[in-house]
Amino acid sequence: MYNKATTNKRVLVTGGAGFLGSHLCDRFIAEGYHVIAMDNLITGNLRNIEHLFHLPQFEFYNCDVSKFVHVPGNLDYILHFASPASPIDYLKIPIQTLKVGSLGTHNLLGLARAKKARILVASTSEIYGDPHVHPQNEDYWGNVNPIGPRGVYDEAKRFQEAITMAYHTFHGLETRIVRIFNTYGPRMRLNDGRALPAFVGQAIRGEDLTVFGDGSQTRSFCYVDDLVEGIYRLLLSDYVYPVNVGNPDEITIKEFAEEIIKLTGTSQKIIYKPLPTDDPKQRRPDITRAKEILGWEPKVSRSEGLKVTYDYFKNLPSEELKTEPKEFSSYSK
Repeated sequence: MYNKATTNKRVLVTGGAGFLGSHLCDRFIAEGYHVIAMDNLITGNLRNIEHLFHLPQFEFYNCDVSKFVHVPGNLDYILHFASPASPIDYLKIPIQTLKVGSLGTHNLLGLARAKKARILVASTSEIYGDPHVHPQNEDYWGNVNPIGPRGVYDEAKRFQEAITMAYHTFHGLETRIVRIFNTYGPRMRLNDGRALPAFVGQAIRGEDLTVFGDGSQTRSFCYVDDLVEGIYRLLLSDYVYPVNVGNPDEITIKEFAEEIIKLTGTSQKIIYKPLPTDDPKQRRPDITRAKEILGWEPKVSRSEGLKVTYDYFKNLPSEELKTEPKEFSSYSK
């Protein structure tokens, strides 16, 4: 995979110590880039990138991009992945969530303009809200409650898309927008409240699995390696409008909980609690655009990806396995 043509190219990955950001760092290192990871570690973890610290082509900056961003030297690409990404985070750090999507994006667009770099921003399926269109395609404008508990994330990402396109149309900046659907894999935070880590954590601790509502709400889970491939292709493409990247294999949350019980070999039962405010009833990407423009579609089956992810969680330190989220989420991301 190593490419000599990229050895002098430099890429900045914000949120580089997070789940997706760290996997992107790995991919760009493997492709031969010089990688600069940036993270304020509010939700990221240095453990995710410590295996890269010894490499001369890797740097790490502890920085809050919402306040100020400076990177010496040239930059070819910027990938803006700094943001809290689970509903528990939105409730605990709502202001930071809004700021990194707005002020942070503004700072990074300014940096991209100054460096004449191409920038890809990480948007989300959450911009569709609780959708009236199914599956969701990029031309759907969404159904979002701007003042609900989820609005701090949803609206920050919608603003992020708007300012990114404004920089493209007004300044001629090279921009890319990826709308990421539910993703899973190694390095997820076990206690962040999202569906897979929540269910696996409960199973490992011998607890019953908590499903909100009647479990009929649907999600579509994409393995992280597939997602990274889609993002990489989008960055290097010539397409400036939003592109959905996710796995269209849809499943109900109840069925997903049952899969986790089977995978972990535990005997817990499923318990039900009230559905949180503004929880999306269905989530499935229309990836027609990604197929046509990027030649991309997911390759890893859910059964295959879940085995790898479960093995990762089983090998976490025992004290981390015992840490429960302070409250569970709607599992929408």
